[in-house]
Amino acid sequence: MTETPTRTTDASTAGSAGTAGTPATGATVALVDVTKQYAGHRALDGISLDIRPGEFIALLGPSGCGKTTALRALSGLERIDSGSIHIDGVDVADVPVNRRDIGMVFQSYSLFPHLTALQNIEFGLRMRKVPAGERRRRAAETLDLVGLGHFGARYAHQLSGGQQQRVALARALVTRPRVLLLDEPLSALDAKVRVQLRDEIRRIQTDLGITTVFVTHDQEEALAVADRVAVMREGTIEQIGTPEQLYATPSTAFVADFVGLSNRVPGVLAGERVTVLGTALELLGDPQPDGAVFALVRPEDIRLTDSGIPATVVASSFLGSLRRTQVRTDDDVLLSVQHEVGTHPQQGERVFITLTGRPVAATPRA
Repeated sequence: MTETPTRTTDASTAGSAGTAGTPATGATVALVDVTKQYAGHRALDGISLDIRPGEFIALLGPSGCGKTTALRALSGLERIDSGSIHIDGVDVADVPVNRRDIGMVFQSYSLFPHLTALQNIEFGLRMRKVPAGERRRRAAETLDLVGLGHFGARYAHQLSGGQQQRVALARALVTRPRVLLLDEPLSALDAKVRVQLRDEIRRIQTDLGITTVFVTHDQEEALAVADRVAVMREGTIEQIGTPEQLYATPSTAFVADFVGLSNRVPGVLAGERVTVLGTALELLGDPQPDGAVFALVRPEDIRLTDSGIPATVVASSFLGSLRRTQVRTDDDVLLSVQHEVGTHPQQGERVFITLTGRPVAATPRA
């Protein structure tokens, strides 16, 4: 983690600079040993997180891990029990929501049905008593920014789900916040629209340089858009790193299992090496007691070859740019193998597999 920022600013006036299309430079954000309890359950168990100006951070984890609670604490919608939250060096733990200079986009679009798209976007500016002319100009420019320049006169029921979410994004951006919080904003959309809007959010965030925290349970979304991903578990941050770091060098078996696909293959740990299917592999993460383990082997780290470990094809699935084939070894170990689409094994076919030799995470085998 980086050192907590020391530059200070007035939390009530932060973000007043900038133009309609470009907010002020993104803020530094720091959560320091933040704890939040509900009826004795620690939803946040002393988490600490430093976010650099303009950085896009994803909070990733299963339901109930604390990621939305962390976002709500940062926004001011939840009061924390202990710790501190800093925006540009100012502790805002006791600052009201409307003075934190934060924009939020939720899973539900929450558009006012009696207002047009343009009027929905203007709403926050009206609450800030921005003059009508400037209000309309800024709202129109922000609507252009999200690609809906010709939809300003439409009401929510006249917009698709993706368009409504773009309006919600524009409404959050028009006030020029220095921090943008996204709480699973894409989960209600169909797959194709979700990918399009995901990429659009990343483009806008990069162009504006706004510090962004994105909550999701979808690992593909997190890995695709974030500069860094914080994997959460039971109110703590299990690991934080770039998408590449989390995928290639998970520090715990939980991260390896949650981020990407892994085969759980019986093995034996001795020292810093795990013997799996007759191959000794380097252990990722912290040292563990020797003994029986499940090694977490990525499908792309198993190859179909002309010789090696004999196996029988169970099924093979075409996934567009790749194919994933399930095989069962003669020792009754079921494995998923990822390979190029030109190879098309048939059910029941006898094949051979080998391991690439890449390091693996492991978890104790009961």
